[in-house]
Amino acid sequence: QVQLVESGGGLVQPGGSLKLSCAASGFTLESYAIGWFRQAPGKEREGISCISKSDGSTNYAEDVKGRFAISGDSAKNTVYLQMYDLLPEDTAVYYCAAVLAIQDMCVVDGLFEGEYDYWGQGTQVTVSS
Repeated sequence: QVQLVESGGGLVQPGGSLKLSCAASGFTLESYAIGWFRQAPGKEREGISCISKSDGSTNYAEDVKGRFAISGDSAKNTVYLQMYDLLPEDTAVYYCAAVLAIQDMCVVDGLFEGEYDYWGQGTQVTVSS
């Protein structure tokens, strides 16, 4: 049974950092692409990053590029999203999602939620002073 569990959210001041975790079970990271998404109040869910260890690719949305870094630990079957220089507009519920990886999936479609089959429950990130 595929399961994704996010953790690491919380309250942080503008300019601060947080590291989110997405612990996966029921599959291995070597075969699946993992995406991070977020949904702010009153807005649609948006894709922010993707990683696929099968082809070594990553992808980022423009508004987080240079501030967020995605990585995966195969031994722990966990994907991380390190977030730096956080802004109030980064406030949202953050979700991770998984899909069986195909070549170039992250680069081409990795930020589109319709591509993903499995979702976690989300973790709240609030950026406020």
